[in-house]
Amino acid sequence: MTIRTILVDDEKLAIQGLQLRLEPFEDVEIIDTCSNGREAIRKIKTEKPDLVFLDIQMPGFDGFSVVKGVMEIEPPLIVFVTAFQEHAIRAFEANAVNYLMKPVDEDKLADTIERVRQRLAEKRSSEEADKLKNVLAEVAPAAAEEFQETEGEATERFEKLINVKDRGQIFRVEVDSIEHIEAAGDYMCIYTGDNSLILRETMKDLERRLDPRHFQRVHRSTIVNLNQVRQVKPHTNGECFLVLDSGAEVKVSRSYRDVVARFVH
Repeated sequence: MTIRTILVDDEKLAIQGLQLRLEPFEDVEIIDTCSNGREAIRKIKTEKPDLVFLDIQMPGFDGFSVVKGVMEIEPPLIVFVTAFQEHAIRAFEANAVNYLMKPVDEDKLADTIERVRQRLAEKRSSEEADKLKNVLAEVAPAAAEEFQETEGEATERFEKLINVKDRGQIFRVEVDSIEHIEAAGDYMCIYTGDNSLILRETMKDLERRLDPRHFQRVHRSTIVNLNQVRQVKPHTNGECFLVLDSGAEVKVSRSYRDVVARFVH
């Protein structure tokens, strides 16, 4: 799988440096470079790359303006590259794959390329599934209906209610009401905004019971209900905090920053 890539930066040396750092990645093909935002919008629309490394501060159209300018087409994956840490929150809001500081660290670049590969693989798998559904609907309607039923069963396998035995009582907790979950050894602290309960279960086992479209790990010991996130606040060293509907704040560690990028729009 070749990752067709465009580099956008008004500094020629920055583009050359990034080209050198990308050389070890054999699946990354740099198809073009741009020195300003207007040129970037035009080339992204005509060449339809898989990935764009995008500087934020440029004369005229900045990086965020470029993102807005290509929203009318299916936009490529975006990696922001900048010298300014304060733009991190807007990068998450733009659903960027990652946010790299100049000069680009090689290990962080390798992590970013791996995330890109995963995103593209998920996207292509989804597209293939959609094609299969369309073909089935045309040539084998009965099979298409069975396929949809199987999908529905997969969704239904996740819990709607969780029984929690706490302080000698059994509480039936609606999964949608769970705000976040924190691990403490073999115990889980389940927070519902106005209440907290203790469940004796491991994080791994509890994750299997929750729909990953709504519940995601944001820290080694924390799961968050993405539907209850109302704000993202940047923190130091590439970390950030999620502000939940109750006002509680949960730290997102650097290892899980891509989770924020997936659901913040």
